[in-house]
Amino acid sequence: MTIMPLYRFDCMQKVPFLAHRLEQEGLSDRVRVDSAGTGAWHQGEPPDPRSTDVAMRHGITLRGRARLVRAEDFQEFDHIFAMDRANLRDLGYLESESDGDATLSLFRTFDPDPDGDLDVPDPYYGGPDGFDLMFEMVDRTCAAFVEHLVSELST
Repeated sequence: MTIMPLYRFDCMQKVPFLAHRLEQEGLSDRVRVDSAGTGAWHQGEPPDPRSTDVAMRHGITLRGRARLVRAEDFQEFDHIFAMDRANLRDLGYLESESDGDATLSLFRTFDPDPDGDLDVPDPYYGGPDGFDLMFEMVDRTCAAFVEHLVSELST
């Protein structure tokens, strides 16, 4: 099984949170995680320093550079997660232009405490605490998703 979360703006900055949880559960060799964005705002750039700071406080290292979604991603990956409805819409369009059949869904579908909104807010506009709040939301959702994967992969 392969999982490919896709993120808006700071796309690669959330993947290590999921990879960290997968490693803790011994699933890192059974699930492949990658990231890409639907817009080129930060293509080729390293992680935002604010995300790097939050991740480091939680023992997670951010590496890599942002890239755009490619048509082959829809063939290569079983699941592609969007962080918000706008990106889910963009992914649907991009997939319709490809030969792929990946399952598209909002990542926070797995959030046990969604507060009625399944979008992950863009931390760039969340004030001084935006990146901390994003981490809490994404980490909580990652934990629930990994729990789901443990159950799914054990059957």
